[in-house]
Amino acid sequence: MHLSSRREFLERSMLASAAAVAISQVGTAHAAEENPAAVSANEKMSVAVVGVNGRGVDHLGGFGKSKFTQVTHICDADEAVGQRRCDEFAANHGGQRPEYVKDIRKLLENKSIDIVSIATPNHWHALAAIWSVQAGKHVYVEKPVSHNVLEGRRVVEAARKYNRIVQTGTQSRSAKGMRDAIEFIHGGGIGEVKIARGLCYKPRGSIGAAGKYDPPTSVDYNLWLGPAPEAAVTRPRFHYDWHWQYSYGNGDLGNQGIHQMDLCRWALGQNKLPNRTVSYGGRYGYVDAGETANTQVVVHDYGKQQLVFEVRGLPTKDYMGATVGIIVEATDGYVVMTSYSAGKAFDKSGKVIKEFSGGESHYENFISAVRNDNYKELNADIEEGHLSSALCHLGNISLVLGQKLRGAELPERLSKHWKEADIMATMERAGQHLKDNKIETDDLQVQLGETLELDPEKESFVGNDAANALLTREYRAPFIVPKEV
Repeated sequence: MHLSSRREFLERSMLASAAAVAISQVGTAHAAEENPAAVSANEKMSVAVVGVNGRGVDHLGGFGKSKFTQVTHICDADEAVGQRRCDEFAANHGGQRPEYVKDIRKLLENKSIDIVSIATPNHWHALAAIWSVQAGKHVYVEKPVSHNVLEGRRVVEAARKYNRIVQTGTQSRSAKGMRDAIEFIHGGGIGEVKIARGLCYKPRGSIGAAGKYDPPTSVDYNLWLGPAPEAAVTRPRFHYDWHWQYSYGNGDLGNQGIHQMDLCRWALGQNKLPNRTVSYGGRYGYVDAGETANTQVVVHDYGKQQLVFEVRGLPTKDYMGATVGIIVEATDGYVVMTSYSAGKAFDKSGKVIKEFSGGESHYENFISAVRNDNYKELNADIEEGHLSSALCHLGNISLVLGQKLRGAELPERLSKHWKEADIMATMERAGQHLKDNKIETDDLQVQLGETLELDPEKESFVGNDAANALLTREYRAPFIVPKEV
């Protein structure tokens, strides 16, 4: 991220959200009490899918094939995309064409809708979920469930207050192979767990030169922006590449990485935020419209356990057989999960002692919980999604608040606060990754983030006003995430 862009982001995010007003009337006009929580077992539940240019296509397939649900509505700020998905769905489902609605506020006025499934860009996730819950709907919301930490907590509070089922889109939690692996770990299969490593070794190329571009003519740009600041489009490709700009996305930490971050926290058995966090890295290999780091390390300290996460957006070798996966290290061995659902456990000598495999049924799990009106049945309840999403946000907050230094200075500066040998080894591997991509590291400008102390219970930073300001953002009326739900 360029220094000027980082400053602009920090200044925007640190603005007080005191100007936030009560949520749009869509949230209260259809109070939860007007809709029964459970749906009769004899009727199909009506599903509206919001955001259908990416993951939303999978949502259409998941809910479209269930005997308990019927996709009745599609909502997207890009009318061309929304109408095309309606046509495609009809062609694949015997002519049953969902109704297209551009504005989610209009959609939520429809009392016949039981479930809202959200796959919008990240900056819309929390507000869409809160509005939907307040309108009496059950919700399936993609990862990360929030664009910042406080948003995630507000969604949890809304789900509990209005007694609605809210599932997070981290589908590995419903994969048999992954569930078996976590059960094996928690059962002491490799001893006492010390470190969980998340790997997001996923090459990403340049997104093109920064400039001023027009959004597609089919896009209602005001609706697309929603809670985000009023701003021109600065990336050549409108869809998807928002992931690499802070106003809308969270980098690969919150794109691919949130899956592995969630699995690492699950493997550690941690149901809270860490005691302290640090991140370092930068965007290397090209200069483009992207702002988020493409090479990044995040360390979350839980005291006796650490969660270490690596993002590598340039071509890289695997580590212990994994590229996008997790590695859980313990006193008697380790587990390497090389996909969303498959992996192996090893003893300390490297001998395979157990293998894991088996697919997932995440939509089915959600539908069952809705039919039984029991959020405790969920494999990925919204609170799990909030905590794991928050870990991604904490890493980015540390990075944004940091300072640039020469790569050669990084080891000494990092070791002042982090003595753990494995963390230093991770730093060395990250440096080698850059060298493998013909990037000299000694004089390279590296962003060393602040080491941030946290109060896990309050979900806030200790004695750091600048960091606490980044737990939320300034919202653009009327698309305001409420301070209270």
